[in-house]
Parts: sequence; C-alpha cells; structure tokens
Amino acid sequence: MTAADNNRPVSISLLALPETTPAALYGLYEVLQSVGVAWGEITGETADCGRFDTRIVSVDGKPFTTTMGIPIAPHASIESTPRTDILVATDLSILPHRDPRGRWPALSAWIASQHDTGATLCSVCTGTVLLAEAGVLRDVEATTHWAATSMFETYYPEIRICPERILSRGGPDDRIVTSGGSASWEDLALYLIARFRGEAEAIRISKIFVFGDRSEGQLPYAAMRRSDRNDDAVVAEAQRWIAEHYAAAGPVARMVALSGLPERTFKRRFKTSTGYAPVDYVQTVRIEEAKQMLETSGEPTDAIAHAVGYEDAAFFRRLFKRKAGVTPARYRQRFRSLGRIPANR
Repeated sequence: MTAADNNRPVSISLLALPETTPAALYGLYEVLQSVGVAWGEITGETADCGRFDTRIVSVDGKPFTTTMGIPIAPHASIESTPRTDILVATDLSILPHRDPRGRWPALSAWIASQHDTGATLCSVCTGTVLLAEAGVLRDVEATTHWAATSMFETYYPEIRICPERILSRGGPDDRIVTSGGSASWEDLALYLIARFRGEAEAIRISKIFVFGDRSEGQLPYAAMRRSDRNDDAVVAEAQRWIAEHYAAAGPVARMVALSGLPERTFKRRFKTSTGYAPVDYVQTVRIEEAKQMLETSGEPTDAIAHAVGYEDAAFFRRLFKRKAGVTPARYRQRFRSLGRIPANR
C-alpha cells in the first residue's frame, strides 16, 4: 500500500501491555487519528489524503493498569483483530538484565501472524523486543534504545541492532520499521504518515504538533487560516479571486475594482471580515504558497519569489523571514525532507 491509495482505509493497531509506557501509546494514537482531519479544522484548508483507523489492541481487550499505574482501555483484543495493515509495538518498561524470552507467547504469535499476512510491523524503543520475540527480525537491521543494546547482545545475538539509528527499516517491501529512544515515536509517526498518506500530510501534521527542532520558535510551523465562507459576499468574492490570482500585479487595487466599492470602504469591510488588511492578506497568501513550493520543489528561491508575485527577491526573503520566522532556505531545510528517510538513518 502507498500514499496513492487514499480511498482505502488503513488500519493501525497500537499494542498495549502491562509493561507499556503510555507516552508513545497515547501520543501515537492522538497524532495518527488527526491525519486527514486536524489540518482542515485548524486552517479551513481541505487535506484530501485519507485517514487512519487507529486502535489500541491488547491480548484480551480488557481495561488494565500498567506497571507505571496508568490506566489503559484497549479498543480490541488480538483475537478480534485478525488483520491489521500496520502494527506498532510501543516502548516497554523492562529491565535490561532480565531475560524477556518467552514472556509474551500469545502476543508474539499474533505479531508473527500479522507479518505473514503482509502487515507493516513497527516498534518504538524497547518495543523492538516484541518483534524479536515474534521472530520477524532475522536478517533485518533494527534499532532500539541505546541502553537496551546489551539486552539484545545477550538474549538475541542473532539480531543486528544498530543503536546509532533513529529509524531503521528493512525486510520485504520495508515492512519492518523500528525506531530508537522513546521520543522517536514522533519520527515513526511522520514516517508512517508520509508513507501511507503522503509527504504533504506529514508536513501538515508536523506543523500542527510542532514536531522537530523548536529552537526557532513556533512561527515556522504556523499556517494561515483560509476560508471563503464569509458573511460579506463582496469580501468572500475578493478572497476567492486572490486565491487564484495571488501573483498578479497590484492585487489590492484589482480587488477594490472587482468589489465596486470605494477603496476605504472595501479595506474597512475586508479587515472586519477577515482580520487582515488587504495587503497583509495578500502577503500572507503569497508566503503560504511559497512555503508549499519550498516544501515540494527544488526551485531556486528567486524563482519562487517571482512565481508568487515578487520581482524583488531580497524583499521576498525579508518578508518571508518576518512571517515564517526563518529564511526560505532554512524553511526548506526543515520541512522538505520530512517523512523522506533514506534506506536507514
């Protein structure tokens, strides 16, 4: 299955055990359930990428309390889940010097059966132990938390662990995807979104949840709320026009002419309806279009500036940094590679 199969439901089972630590489990559930929904709710821009059907699955499906004292109420049991597209074993609270072999026989058998039926198997941190127990890591390079390396050396010496990696994928059709420390669930989530629901949606989700390097603040993640559902029909028509003609010369004057209103009246009504002065609205739309080009293309910055309506590339760079918090080059560096990992990293 690929990101092109948008109309086909993609089922994800997040495994829950008494040893499960809840951060990755609940974090993955919230993020994956937001796919195809949250961006539209926040910005008003439809993201037609399809959704995930995400469920928390345990051996018997009954509510329980983890060894950390956190309650978990699974949606289903492994018996009632004969087939899943994606399976994720999140991190476990286990001691590295205790032998884990044979600890989860029913769950291990179910994981192996999912592998046999073509599911993509994933793990977060020490959740890789569950994939090892299921016998699906033979001849596959995998990763886990660096502190769990000794456990694998002792109890699973046949498995090739690469603790320097954040994500490692392998096996037929890259159907085994393991991730490193417990916080690497964010990297795994973005990878799965990009792979099954498209890179554009992975970028949108990263912006919603502010994933990645936050040292430059939130502006690089912020997006414009777009909507032409406006009580003022004249302003709504101007918004629709600028959405298609944002690169046109003299856009504010042309919107005024289109409205048939006096300039001052149009500007007042536009600000009242949208919260933006017309020139600020145009600039924001242009910068949003430039962001998408930076995310998805290798076009030079000067060419992008021209494409969105700026002859002066230096002015565009200054405006972009003021609105996005970073330069166009830095923005491209941050977002263009989201979800695109090489064979392993």
